[in-house]
Amino acid sequence: MQSVLSILLTEVLPRVALITVAIGAGVGLANIAVEYGLVTAVARVSRYLTEPANLPDEVGTAVLTNTISVTAGYGMLAEFRESGLLDDRATLIAVVINTFFSFVQHIFTYYGPVLIPILGLQVGLMYVGARAGISLAITTVGLLAGALFLRGYTYDSSTLKPDVPDEESRPTREKFRYAGEKTLSRLRSIVPRLAVVYSVVFVALEYANLEAMTAVAEPLTAVVGLPGAAVPVILVATVDPTSGAIAIAPLIGEVFTPEQAVITLLIGSLISLTVGTIKRSIPFQFGIWGAEFGAKVIAVNTGLKVVFIAVAIVVFLVV
Repeated sequence: MQSVLSILLTEVLPRVALITVAIGAGVGLANIAVEYGLVTAVARVSRYLTEPANLPDEVGTAVLTNTISVTAGYGMLAEFRESGLLDDRATLIAVVINTFFSFVQHIFTYYGPVLIPILGLQVGLMYVGARAGISLAITTVGLLAGALFLRGYTYDSSTLKPDVPDEESRPTREKFRYAGEKTLSRLRSIVPRLAVVYSVVFVALEYANLEAMTAVAEPLTAVVGLPGAAVPVILVATVDPTSGAIAIAPLIGEVFTPEQAVITLLIGSLISLTVGTIKRSIPFQFGIWGAEFGAKVIAVNTGLKVVFIAVAIVVFLVV
């Protein structure tokens, strides 16, 4: 078992540093885009996404940024909320809409190059297709929620404009300096929260009993009729999804049918939401939004994932 100092230096510090850089990039890009009017230009492209949800065009910039960097996309949304363009309800709906676009990034960075080769083409595509369907369903819920709950909303895009006169006539150096100052100011409010919450969470997880947290796996696998070998696979997948895929891959076709393998991995992802929420979501969302609004984001995101993962499991059982 690692010491507290070792956890802070090897686990917390590198993670906080990487997230700080990504958030800084997202907030910085948002501020630079505002300075040069790029938000408006990109927003025209994403209008077909934001208009049905009654969100301002500028939000489309943040949503599309998620296909490149989820952290940067969240950073842009945080900047829009901080500036007053979005209130809490609109921000929450924008976060839900982000889901599928965040998933798209992982297709190229994880699912395609890592998971499908491990699981094989058939099971890999089945699993990735299920995850894509889950993400798309959540994004659709966000679009419907915007159409229903943001009807009649008006937004003041002037809140994004620089607070200095004659912005078009200012030199490039001045625009970058102003954007940099706003970005540093935003990071000063985020990074301390990130460091504190990540420290508490990682130290707590080091002393937690993960096997007890996954005790629900055995009765759940029995209910859906999975082989006994599903329990250790789910336990491994709860801690590390890639290791879970590696563990089940040689058993496909002998112990597990392709459908059973996908269901096992989905159950693993369902249970791992507990660990993932504690290890990643709470520190990240609390750091970005603060505890009160961050808790709302976590509750909505996690709740929707639980619902649609469960729906996907039922679909595979029925079909």
